[in-house]
Amino acid sequence: MARISTLYLLAYNSFQAIGWAVSLTIILFNLLSTSSVTGTFTSAGTLICFLQSAAFLEVIHGAIGLVPSGVLLPMLQWSGRTHFVLAIVRGIPEVQELPSVFITFLAWSIGEVIRYSHYAFSCLGNCPSWITYIRYTAFIVLYPLGVFPGEVWAMYQALPIIKKNNIYADSFSSLPFSYYDFLKVVIVVYPFLWFKLYLHLFKQRRSKLYKRHDKKRA
Repeated sequence: MARISTLYLLAYNSFQAIGWAVSLTIILFNLLSTSSVTGTFTSAGTLICFLQSAAFLEVIHGAIGLVPSGVLLPMLQWSGRTHFVLAIVRGIPEVQELPSVFITFLAWSIGEVIRYSHYAFSCLGNCPSWITYIRYTAFIVLYPLGVFPGEVWAMYQALPIIKKNNIYADSFSSLPFSYYDFLKVVIVVYPFLWFKLYLHLFKQRRSKLYKRHDKKRA
């Protein structure tokens, strides 16, 4: 049973790593061929929407104990990113060509290639030390880059469009607030939830890198 779960995780993480590597390649090719950040969603958006939606499996992995991540933090990250990519970017065409979307997708793609590659090698039981180091170091720059000039800025830019067109009015018709009001709250709360996840990653970094360093010294 343990071997089956390991093979499954290897397959899942390898699939995600390859998918995000393809996404990163598409984004960079579009940037170099057009010398512009526009067209990022058109070229890579469908793939990123699929990969991010599929990441809900990681919430299930934590819930059933397949991995030790638990449920809360994976759910927070998945729900925040999925809401952004489906409701904001895919759902509002005026947002799709914004530089903030390019920044988000670029940061996500680089970070996820690193993260899933690390997970895949860990399933094999032989993860190179340099991959582990990059996994627990690159996030220091990539994570805030993807959130502030990326996700948060794109959501803020979407606010006047949402208000003008009363977007998602039908979905919120039975609620005492509009999607516009909901998104304003999300923008305010987002940095606090992000900071919780960011601190968690630093705790993981100390645990993983210092533990490896202590083993080498021993």
